[in-house]
Amino acid sequence: MKELFIIESQEGERIDRYLADTMPKQSRSYLQKLIKGGNVLVNQEPVKASYRLLIGDRLEITLPDVKEPDIAAENIPLDILYEDSDVIIVNKPKQMVVHPAPGHYSGTLVNALMYRCREELSGINGMMRPGIVHRIDMDTTGSLVVCKNDEAHQSLAGQLKEHSIRRIYAAVVHGNIKDDEGSVDAPIGRHPTERKKMSTHAKNGKPAVTHYKVLERFGSYTYIQCRLETGRTHQIRVHMASIGHPLLGDLVYGPSRCPFSGLIGQTLHAGTLGFIHPRTGEYLETEAPLPQYFQSLLERLRGFSV
Repeated sequence: MKELFIIESQEGERIDRYLADTMPKQSRSYLQKLIKGGNVLVNQEPVKASYRLLIGDRLEITLPDVKEPDIAAENIPLDILYEDSDVIIVNKPKQMVVHPAPGHYSGTLVNALMYRCREELSGINGMMRPGIVHRIDMDTTGSLVVCKNDEAHQSLAGQLKEHSIRRIYAAVVHGNIKDDEGSVDAPIGRHPTERKKMSTHAKNGKPAVTHYKVLERFGSYTYIQCRLETGRTHQIRVHMASIGHPLLGDLVYGPSRCPFSGLIGQTLHAGTLGFIHPRTGEYLETEAPLPQYFQSLLERLRGFSV
């Protein structure tokens, strides 16, 4: 596969940094290997990773074909919130990765779906992510819709692009949020130095809006509801951290140690998921109940605040 870019700004920037910002799915080290291997041409000539861009430069990047491993079907129990011939809505548990990736080729939601409905999943995203239209983080629980055919996939992808899908999350954050309701409107992009993180200070951030509402206060913590207007990677985690209220348990965007023993990962749950059904044209909404760990945490916090 080839990618082509014409430099219209950012003159003087190193080519490896430019490509890392422009192609966030690829690591900077991988892009440097491509440059070293002659897979990146500037004006039809190979360059070094230290090359500084000039206005008008024509970049041609050749991405070698990657052989995708066969995805094993695994008999993993799933909590199904809704299912028909077009879509299946799953209540994803904590610690489950959505689709296979390096280091996680088994135990994923896709492995489970391959066992349950192998022949029914949309093929638009290829064999690594069959049926997957959107995803939630490994330690985020709750509602996720999977498509069983390409028509449903295209419909849901269109609704995601138009920001018309209703997605409401529950979260517990550090600190006592001042206002009962509010919005965070800040672009999100790849962190300028820590490539596995997202940031509101990225050069090429994309528009991102999160609306929040306080549900309960516990002094040093706040239980909130978040409604996504957009769906950027780590959006709620990044936005809440950006206003000084990182999610409880989030060791990436919050404190490096969790104050509650036994809590694994961020306290974030995708509760409400609503969209126009791709076949019937009617609005469909499901609600994933709060997982037990979340309910127990709330009871614990209520006890502290008495």
